[in-house]
Amino acid sequence: MHQRCEQSTQKAYPRYGGRGITICTEWDSFEQFLIDMGEAPRGLTLDRRDNSKGYSKDNCRWATVLEQAQNKSNNRYLTHNG
Repeated sequence: MHQRCEQSTQKAYPRYGGRGITICTEWDSFEQFLIDMGEAPRGLTLDRRDNSKGYSKDNCRWATVLEQAQNKSNNRYLTHNG
């Protein structure tokens, strides 16, 4: 999370920090992150509910790979037969 948002040399930086995705200042402390989010449940990873917003307690959740795939910014929704 910090590398993606703060280190311009990281491969993923253009999709995160490079487009303005930030991390709330409270999460500069890992202890506060742990208080807010708890330990990662087995098989889940950190996900932002709204991909246009940054990392914060209100915008993050623990999600499955499928939930994360459904929450990508490049998804396109189609209507078939109505």
